[in-house]
Amino acid sequence: MKNDVLALLTAMEQELKTLGLWETMPPSIEALSSATPFCMDTLRMTQWLQWLFIPRVRAILDQGAALPVGANMKPYAEEAFSVDGVKSVTLLEIIGQFDQLMG
Repeated sequence: MKNDVLALLTAMEQELKTLGLWETMPPSIEALSSATPFCMDTLRMTQWLQWLFIPRVRAILDQGAALPVGANMKPYAEEAFSVDGVKSVTLLEIIGQFDQLMG
C-alpha cells in the first residue's frame, strides 16, 4: 500500500506541475494554520494539496505510521476546482484513488 500511496503522491505533484499550479512560494503561516477542513477559508484546493496534504502524507509514510481513514476529498475537490477553474480529470481521478485507499 505504501508504494501505491507514494505513486499517487508523485502523480499528483506531476499533474499540479503540468497544470502550472505548482507554486514556488508557500502561503503565509496564517493561511496554512487554518482549522477549517482543507483550509478552504484560506487556501485553494491545489495549494492545500501541495503545501499540506502531500507533505503530511509523505511524513506519515516516512514515520511508518498509519494513514488516516475515511478520506473523502473528491467531492470537495470537484466543487473547488469548478470554482477555481481547474480542469483536470486526471487530478480528480488521483484524488479519488486516495479516497479509495484511505477509505
